[in-house]
Amino acid sequence: MNHRFQRLALALAAALPCLAAQAAPGPYTPVTDARLANPEPSNWLQYRGNYSGWGYSALDKIHAGNVGKLQLAWAFSTGQVDGHQSPPIVNNGSMFITTPGAQVIALDAKTGAELWRYKKELPPELMQLHPTNRGVALYGDKVYVATVDCHLVALDARTGKVVWTKAVSDWKAIHYMTLAPLAAKGKIMVGSSGGETGVRGFVAAFDAETGAEAWRTYTVPAPNEPGGHTWPGESYKNGGGSIWITGTYDPERNLAYWGTGNPAPWPTEGRKGDNLYTTSTIALDVDSGKIRGHHQYTPNDAWDWDEVSAPVLIDTEVKGRKVKAAVHAGRNGYLWMLERKDGPIDFIDAVSYVNNNVFTRIDPKTGRPTYDESKRPGLGKGMVSFCPSLWGGKDWPPEAWNPKTGLFYIPANNNLCAEMPEPEPSKYKKGDLFIGYSIEAVLGSLRYQGGNNAAAPKTVGELQAWDLKTGKLAWVTKFPTHLWAPLLTTGGNLIFAGGTNDRLFRAFDARNGKVLWEAPTPSGVTGVPSTFEVDGEQYVAVQSGWGVDAARMQAGVDTLMGKATVVPQGGTVMVYKLK
Repeated sequence: MNHRFQRLALALAAALPCLAAQAAPGPYTPVTDARLANPEPSNWLQYRGNYSGWGYSALDKIHAGNVGKLQLAWAFSTGQVDGHQSPPIVNNGSMFITTPGAQVIALDAKTGAELWRYKKELPPELMQLHPTNRGVALYGDKVYVATVDCHLVALDARTGKVVWTKAVSDWKAIHYMTLAPLAAKGKIMVGSSGGETGVRGFVAAFDAETGAEAWRTYTVPAPNEPGGHTWPGESYKNGGGSIWITGTYDPERNLAYWGTGNPAPWPTEGRKGDNLYTTSTIALDVDSGKIRGHHQYTPNDAWDWDEVSAPVLIDTEVKGRKVKAAVHAGRNGYLWMLERKDGPIDFIDAVSYVNNNVFTRIDPKTGRPTYDESKRPGLGKGMVSFCPSLWGGKDWPPEAWNPKTGLFYIPANNNLCAEMPEPEPSKYKKGDLFIGYSIEAVLGSLRYQGGNNAAAPKTVGELQAWDLKTGKLAWVTKFPTHLWAPLLTTGGNLIFAGGTNDRLFRAFDARNGKVLWEAPTPSGVTGVPSTFEVDGEQYVAVQSGWGVDAARMQAGVDTLMGKATVVPQGGTVMVYKLK
């Protein structure tokens, strides 16, 4: 190539990002602590819309009376496959999504025009157990993303240019991050997944401006730390307690609430004790990272009942008393109602929302469950069955709370159990799985309720609505397939959700569960929906893109049914508005 063509090629290469980029919808409005604490309904500024984790918007221009007129406003293909799970985050006309493959894409929220795209180069030898991402955090004039190679990246919200990058943990040990970061008081908080690879779980906070690490708190304590006595020997070093999902935050008390994953390895013989703070909710002081309170749902867990979803923070009445509640639909199949205080987390009540045959009693003062030990898998037990399954009554897809209806909504799966064989010898080795069972045993564990010879149940997925004041089920809408459905509820008395293998995205009446509208999408929907307003018009947005654990659970169901379910692949942002 001669010099003239070289100069031309260089000039074209330099110009390409500008040619690809579109004009921003308007000046970017910085995201402050005040805006995050009291988000305007027209925007969706964080993972669940507000710090309390409600998954609720007060917008009501789209309502139960007109949602039947909803139509596609625009769609955007991401160019990626596998599970698209992040909510479209919107700030005054600018939308930010994440995709598998460590991409962040900024879009014009009204038109779908691409503004910029960031893609982190991933190590080719990276092992990805969950190739997905659950969204960004907005803070100041930056966008923050946590990546599957365990880095935290700050981007300029206007241009997508990298401001700083920090290594959070060791991806070669299969530490990885899929959660949307939590931003508060000048800090960006994240945690690491890897409960099946022998992580010692943690939440870490980084300075929003510089990326300097402010603190790191392990969810599995060392022997000289509070709770360290619940781990024998050095088992805490690879004890699990991973962090998959964004925490919730109480600005009044400056406490962030995080859900923690299962202990590792799954067989309990080598880790006698409660194994704090796995399968728990922990309350962390955001200034120091100090653990101020906790509640453990399944002490000495043997069933992979991660409780990674942070509790939803609700001021409500429970059992005739007004409380500042922390409510959580557990993977163990119980709906937990806790009381949050200046640090300690007190137990109020728990009721089963799907079949659980392991718990024989729950202590009415402490909430500690008593187990039927015949349902605990382990050495010398042979094949052991238990309910709910490894996937739980509810996996990570978030619940929702609607202050207008006063109902708490759960995307549940019922009538499913698991069967686990004798465990295998397990010894931690960096960069390898640390489960105690073969992958084949894990993925082949699903059973219908009733055992190997039981007929297929008529329904599995359930969208449930609970009245927290009475502790009673208000209504339930059932599905023949499993339901992997993050929820959005609105001031228009609506619930929006996908989650089924038929590719449908639906709107339900939040007062009675009736299906009011549905539309097919290119793939299955396991993304977190959001809603926002631009120029006075309300939109509803969600990503379509089936994969990861929803697809793995589908494979387990298919094995039971002797068939193969095919859900088309490919990620698409779907945005709807009224005709």
